[in-house]
Amino acid sequence: MSGWSLEKLLAGLHGEISLRLERSRAAIGHPVAKGDATEGIWIELLKNYLPERYRVDRAFVIDSTDTTSQQIDIVIYDRQYTPLIFKQDGTLVIPAESVYAVFEAKQSIDADQVEYAARKIASVRALHRTSLPIPSAGGMQPAKPPGHIIGGLLTFESEWKPALGEPPLKALTAADGMAPLDLGCVAAHGIFMKQEKGHTIEADKRAATAFLLELIARLQTIATVPMIDVRAYAKFLKD
Repeated sequence: MSGWSLEKLLAGLHGEISLRLERSRAAIGHPVAKGDATEGIWIELLKNYLPERYRVDRAFVIDSTDTTSQQIDIVIYDRQYTPLIFKQDGTLVIPAESVYAVFEAKQSIDADQVEYAARKIASVRALHRTSLPIPSAGGMQPAKPPGHIIGGLLTFESEWKPALGEPPLKALTAADGMAPLDLGCVAAHGIFMKQEKGHTIEADKRAATAFLLELIARLQTIATVPMIDVRAYAKFLKD
């Protein structure tokens, strides 16, 4: 016996995140500072536990037509194969081809926040993404079609009573017309997911850990991002 318990390790991970979110919600009075703290907690979780191939930051997303998304609280993006990660006065601007997932991070979930997150996600999914054939030892491989960008919402609490039930399902379904939310976490109560038959909500006392594991599983199905066409961006060097 090693003395380690997987059950306790997973529970401890959730407990740490949940406690930090609860503390920031209770202790920080200024709305902007509270929001920044919430984003920071989720970003730190993802930076610590996602594989090194991924990067996680607050950022804008831009495409080769010079169209830019709204600012996104949490962007999960590729750094291994993607050039052109711009940093301007502390603000990141990331090419659309590199994006795996985007999330909004808020203190609490309600219908307005679901709609707000959907609008932000839609601004990223609408961007143009290039894709080139991939050279390999076995010859040139076909260009990979740009995949689905995972989108969601991360909170600590819920404004609904009960916290998880019919109201959040209705709000998530209503947002589908703008941009479906694939995955989200209400750390104090559970997670929600979009599957083939629609949205599901799972109450879970270890919601932050359940969210992290489901996110990793979904990222695994995406594999790598498309090969970016840097010449499509280079045209903006011309006068």
